[in-house]
Amino acid sequence: MEGANDALQSYVDKWLAAQPAQRIALAFVDPARYPGHIALAALEQELLDAAYGIREPHVAASKLNWWAEELAGAAQSGGRHPLTQVLFDDERARRLGSDRWVAPVLAAMEQLEEGTAADFAGQLAAASPLHGALAALETAWWFGEAASPERAARLATLAHLLHALRRLDDDAERDRLPLPMANLARHGLNRIQLREPGTARNAAVREQLDTLAAAWREAGRLSGPLSVFRMLESREGERLAQRAARAPDPLAVLQRARPAGGIAGTFAAWQAARRWQRDIGA
Repeated sequence: MEGANDALQSYVDKWLAAQPAQRIALAFVDPARYPGHIALAALEQELLDAAYGIREPHVAASKLNWWAEELAGAAQSGGRHPLTQVLFDDERARRLGSDRWVAPVLAAMEQLEEGTAADFAGQLAAASPLHGALAALETAWWFGEAASPERAARLATLAHLLHALRRLDDDAERDRLPLPMANLARHGLNRIQLREPGTARNAAVREQLDTLAAAWREAGRLSGPLSVFRMLESREGERLAQRAARAPDPLAVLQRARPAGGIAGTFAAWQAARRWQRDIGA
C-alpha cells in the first residue's frame, strides 16, 4: 500500500512542479477529502506532457494510445495506473462515461504533427480540441454534466498558449512554433532569430502577449464555472501576460516568473474555493 501511495504522490509532485501555484489550493481542496480532484489534475498534466513534452511524434502517439486503452477500460477494470485507480474508485468517474475520458487523448493524438499556425485564431483552433476536452472532463467532474465548460475551455487554451510562449527558446526548432506565422512575418523573424534576444523578438513576444491579454478579457464574459485549480491557473496566467507585456524584455519576465504567494495568493485560492462550494451548493 505504501508503494502505491508513493507512486501516486510522484504524479502529484509532477503536476505541482509544473503548476507550483496550486500548492496553495491544496489547503482548500483537501487531498484526503477530494483525492479524485487531485488525481484528475495530475492526469491532465500526464496527458499534456505526452502531447507536448515528447519530441518524437511516434513515441508520444504510443504513450497516448496506452492512455486511451487505460481510460476506455477503467470503468470495468478499475484501472492499472495509480491515477486511474484513484479516479475510478469514485462513482462519478463511471457516471461520466468512457467517451468523456478518452476524448482528450484522441484530441492529443490528432494534433501531434500539426505545424505552426498562420495566426492567433489558428492557434486557438488548433489547441482548443485538446484543452477543450480536458476542460469539459474537469468541469463535469467538479460540477456535473449539466455545467457549461465554455469558459474553462477557453481559459485552458489561453494558459497553454502562454506556457508555449515561455518555452520559446527551447522550442524554436520544433515544427509548431509558439508564435504564429503572421506575427513572425510582421517582425521579420526566422527560427534562428527566435533564439536570440533582440528588438524584433521582444516586439513579437509583446504582440502575442497583448493578444493573449485581450483574449483573457473576452474569456471572462463566457459562461460556465471554474474549478479551483483552473481559476488559479487563469489568474496567474493573465497577470503574468500583462506584467511581461510591459517589460523591456518580455520573454525574460515570462521565464523568471514565480507564482504569487503570501496573503494575495492565499486569498485568491480561498475565493476560488468559496465560489466552487457555492456553485455545487455545498
